[in-house]
Amino acid sequence: MTLVAAENSALDLEMARDPKVVLLGEDIADPAGGVFKVSKGLSTKYGTARVRATPIVEQSIVGTSVGLALGGYRPVAEIMFFDFITMAMDQLVNHAAKFRYMSGGATPTPITVRTVVGSSRFGAQHAQSLEAWFMHTPGVKVVMPSSAADAKGLLTAAIRDDDPVLFIEHINLAYGRKGQVPVGEHVVPIGKANMLRSGDAVTLVTYGAQVPIVLDAAEQLAADGIEAEVIDLRSLVPLDIETVLESVERTRRAVVVHEATRFAGPGAEIAAQVNEHLFGELLAPVQRLGAGFVPIPFSPSLSNFPTAAVVVESVKSIL
Repeated sequence: MTLVAAENSALDLEMARDPKVVLLGEDIADPAGGVFKVSKGLSTKYGTARVRATPIVEQSIVGTSVGLALGGYRPVAEIMFFDFITMAMDQLVNHAAKFRYMSGGATPTPITVRTVVGSSRFGAQHAQSLEAWFMHTPGVKVVMPSSAADAKGLLTAAIRDDDPVLFIEHINLAYGRKGQVPVGEHVVPIGKANMLRSGDAVTLVTYGAQVPIVLDAAEQLAADGIEAEVIDLRSLVPLDIETVLESVERTRRAVVVHEATRFAGPGAEIAAQVNEHLFGELLAPVQRLGAGFVPIPFSPSLSNFPTAAVVVESVKSIL
């Protein structure tokens, strides 16, 4: 399946399993089935009472989802692009993330917010990786799959979770390479990283659309006799720092790679924790690779996301 087909399968299975699962978002009902077609066919199958096409008002999409969650439903809210989630920050950060804590656990808010990170061809207002904002918000879980199988498994886990989950998809993975995906129920636990490649020279930590790029870099390094261990975090909150530390304790070198800005990005937290736990064991400072601290340029030729060549160069610089 493609990543989109895998997510559609997850939504279909969860809607069939639990009548309290409802979808909300702009243009998600048929015939459109969502701008990226993730909900294609679901309103025809389950009706528009459960697959609700909404006005273009992100704060209302998430706000309504909060009310539905408090009423016993498990809403899946689609925010068309990650950048647009700024319109719903109050509902997600001040309401959904807080109710369970403020009520002593009496009012959980099982909301899944699906959103898409764009590519540079959509320009500065449609391509920002803002995951660090929500990593900094207690009460919200944050996941970002890199494969179709993980997309299905993590989305299923998110819908079943009693906490708000921000589920981030990358448009470059949506219709790209296909992967083997279980056609039936498939759950990937939130908070467990995936070791994609073993090695003893350096640990490469990444997630989302950077995973295939980092794997490409690892292949290039292997051709030079440098074996890199590759970890796909999958979940940013909870962060599986134990798997990262276990790996770095063996390799004694680490490079963290993401598309979010390098300055104050997720890699800063990961590097800080590695330094705190393994400072005396490291053979080199932890390297962080991310986008430059500028708005995303429209022209792909000006893109400053980490490439495989940049990852290779960073690794060789600390060997």
